[in-house]
Amino acid sequence: MRKAITFFTNKYVLAIILFIVWMCFFDQRDLFNTIDQKKTLNDLLAKKHYYEQEITAAQQELTDLQNNSTALEKFAREKYLMKRDGEDIYIIEDTTQIKKRVIHNNIHINAF
Repeated sequence: MRKAITFFTNKYVLAIILFIVWMCFFDQRDLFNTIDQKKTLNDLLAKKHYYEQEITAAQQELTDLQNNSTALEKFAREKYLMKRDGEDIYIIEDTTQIKKRVIHNNIHINAF
């Protein structure tokens, strides 16, 4: 027991313990901030990877639209609901989406 007391009262051991406590809890780069920053970095890297894939897909779609007239026609029909003369277009919506829109609109109206 006496050896343990003399060990912890040694000025070098106290300095090392104080340094470790200071670096883990009180410093700008403490343990908790480091963990949070690491998590944020991983989230940002995942988002970067996702957006790089989206950019690649968009560039591929743009190239396809510029070079292929059938792809351009398909894009115009699907995205902008364009049609040829004499054609009729029927839009079928999912009822769950309609219910969500109705609920959202009611909440929006009640808010005013």
